[in-house]
Amino acid sequence: MPNSAMRSRSILALLLGGLLLTACCIAGSRSAAAFGMGGFGHMSGFGGRPMPGGGPMMGPRPGPGPGGGLVGRAPGRGGWPARHPPIVGGGGGGYVGGGGGSGGPVGPGNNGGNRNNGGGGAPQQGNQNFVPNEVVTAFAPGATPQAIALIARRYELTQLDSQNLPLLGTSLYRWRLGGGRTVANTVRALGGERIVASVQPNYVFTLQKETAKIAAGPQGDAAQYVLAKLQSAQAQQVATGKDVVVAVIDSEIDAKHPDLDGTIVKSFDALGGDAKPHAHGTSMAGAIAAHGKLLGIAPGARILAIHAFDDTPGAAHGSSFVIYKGLQWAADNGARIVNMSFAGPADPTLQRMLAAAYDKGIVLIAAAGNAGPKSDPLFPAADPNVIAVTATDSDDHLFPMANRGRHIAVAAPGVEIFALAPGDEYVFTTGTSIAAAHVSGVVALLLEHKPSLKPGDIRAALTATAQPLGPPRPDSDFGAGLVSAYRAVMWLDRSPPAPTDGGAQAKQ
Repeated sequence: MPNSAMRSRSILALLLGGLLLTACCIAGSRSAAAFGMGGFGHMSGFGGRPMPGGGPMMGPRPGPGPGGGLVGRAPGRGGWPARHPPIVGGGGGGYVGGGGGSGGPVGPGNNGGNRNNGGGGAPQQGNQNFVPNEVVTAFAPGATPQAIALIARRYELTQLDSQNLPLLGTSLYRWRLGGGRTVANTVRALGGERIVASVQPNYVFTLQKETAKIAAGPQGDAAQYVLAKLQSAQAQQVATGKDVVVAVIDSEIDAKHPDLDGTIVKSFDALGGDAKPHAHGTSMAGAIAAHGKLLGIAPGARILAIHAFDDTPGAAHGSSFVIYKGLQWAADNGARIVNMSFAGPADPTLQRMLAAAYDKGIVLIAAAGNAGPKSDPLFPAADPNVIAVTATDSDDHLFPMANRGRHIAVAAPGVEIFALAPGDEYVFTTGTSIAAAHVSGVVALLLEHKPSLKPGDIRAALTATAQPLGPPRPDSDFGAGLVSAYRAVMWLDRSPPAPTDGGAQAKQ
């Protein structure tokens, strides 16, 4: 009997221990959810209030999740919520210059190479993908100038810029940090202030291409193999993109290049300063709408030239705040298409702006990125509202340094492309940037032919008529395949299938 009683007590103790462990796990899960650890990545850092008392000692909060898993439209539409948790960390977009990156915290032993870990942590001062001494904030509705000034004094912030963004229904402020503060600590601290609706780093994006100067050839010669690949000549018998407005957010475009004569209808300097015309922006504008020695895909299109990237040779850079300004100006000036041949980290504010632009009917095109096959998806290409474009060569082989991922929509020629350069010159250029610009040109043809098309219609036309270049699988490196300007334009004129039941189906 004593042995039986002891065995019963042992079993009871084990059962109680198991129940206690289960309760602790459930409590821990709820606690993590309360701090946004559960679905935070899906909301891209927005929605819900931060925990009270969040200040400099508060633990890291997760950033937006990796872009590779984004499917369909982005959540959280319909205006700027009253308050967001702070955005602390690089998100899932990767570290510019580091071949992409992870959504996890950056620190020793984590250089951004881990894929799809869904994390996000405080940005470190090394290996940065953000401006090291700046943050961007929005304030709660009704916040007075006096209250904002008090916050600035408390945290030793100097206002550098502000911008009203009707796309988001709010204004954003760009601040320089003082007092030796870091971006991570400032973001955490401001996240605990009730009048701060959102706070995040001012991320850095990089233009995507490589160039080598050459001499010019005649219009449409063999160097422009892209024309035949995309069946541009046939498509231009139907449409030339006449008067379709394409915004190019890029480096300074040489509007005086003879091949762009009359193409640049408006210009906006979102960056400021005296930047010289740059090869990247000039090449993108030419790929879309050149009509001289070089022929663009949509020679009748009209370009809104948005100077948002500096004139650094090679990899020119631009920041989140300047891109916000450029995107808003594009929307204000009637852009039907926005070409974004740059790449960088996941930016929650940019995601909301892209969603708002999509809802206004603006078609968003972006370069997949040149960070290589092991890179995490880069943004804005990995945003679900954006058509991500990869690059192929004259033999339909994938550009080796192109980013990969399920978010890739289509491919276009982007290797050894004959392109414009400042000063009446021409270059060969390689990368996903020029491929994206070619697709922007195709979209201009579609919108001239059928102006009522919405962004979803455009994506459907491009993907339905693309030529498959690899095995038919959802994660093809080529997306749906190589775009065809002619097939896409003609696809718009297809007749709906005739009803098989004498018209009853049509009436239904």
